Amino acid sequence: MGAVNGSKRGSTRTGTATMHDVAERAGVSIKTVSNVVNGYQYIRPATRARVEQAIEELGYQVNISARNLRQGRTGMIGLAVPELSLPYFAELADSVIQAADARGLTVLIEQTNSVRQRELEVLSGQRRHLTDGLIFSPLSLGPEDRASFEVDFPMVLLGERIFGGPADHVTMNNIEAARAATQHLLDLGRRRIAVVGAHEGEAIGSAALRVQGYEQALTDAGLTVDPALVGEAGLWHRATGAEAMHRLLDSGVEIDAVFALNDALALGALHALHARRIAVPEQIAVIGFDDIDDAAYSSPTLSTVAPGREQIARTSVDLLIARIADTSRSRPFEQVVADYAIVARESTLGVAGSTPVAPVLGRSVVA
Repeated sequence: MGAVNGSKRGSTRTGTATMHDVAERAGVSIKTVSNVVNGYQYIRPATRARVEQAIEELGYQVNISARNLRQGRTGMIGLAVPELSLPYFAELADSVIQAADARGLTVLIEQTNSVRQRELEVLSGQRRHLTDGLIFSPLSLGPEDRASFEVDFPMVLLGERIFGGPADHVTMNNIEAARAATQHLLDLGRRRIAVVGAHEGEAIGSAALRVQGYEQALTDAGLTVDPALVGEAGLWHRATGAEAMHRLLDSGVEIDAVFALNDALALGALHALHARRIAVPEQIAVIGFDDIDDAAYSSPTLSTVAPGREQIARTSVDLLIARIADTSRSRPFEQVVADYAIVARESTLGVAGSTPVAPVLGRSVVA
């Protein structure tokens, strides 16, 4: 018997070991192995260490599908976003998928197109049997729809439409990040700073918060907010950014810098400025918001705000997993505000200053 055990201890990892093999190697019961694998906290450290060593030596792999079935779970989570054609949401989805995959979960993606009825359908639960929980970024629903968010499945909210709702919430530091972006332009000596992407009459949402940060920076600098420098745009696409930039230029208002409320708008503004033969940043500097991949490859490369997309993805997945595991529903809801950083590139610094400056970090708040 001793020779057989010795042979096993010297065996190579095959990836086909069973829980019984792990229990035998560690000298514990199968139940103890199961408790370790499933994260049961009341295990003696020495016992846990033996089991984990046995798992490593044997190359034991957890059968996630079987475990999910035993726990009444699907191993899938939902992600509902407004529009995958917008680079930010496409890159956010990719980050969520990576974060979920690292935790053994699959992501089912739904696109709402910012249509109110489709967002309500996301909350109706008709497709929720396919997933264990939902990460949801609404754009059409607002505070008046708070009752619709009283759902019977685990959910994490993203964005700025619902604050204080009945769910965990992960959001950006919109006001401070927008203020920092505007301050970056002010620090470069710009004083006639236009904003592109405002939504007339909006009281909540990304546009309202970012315009608020823009106005705060101007006021703090002793400047008057000029309504003529506020360029409106409906959907935040490249085309609407270009159209808003053309309107501002056609108005004849003096402009020496532009803060675009997302990078798609900023890229559209850059296109309009190129078409007018206006030098960037020599005549008009441009900064965006989101730090999408395209920002590093535009001409000139685009200065922008990095709003903590990876942090948002990881945090939302972790919060959802914790909410799924909380069968007693006793955990208090959390609100997490992601860090941000100013990434300065050629569109504000010029080619000579194209190396990004040290990021200006925001604050992470958990309430």
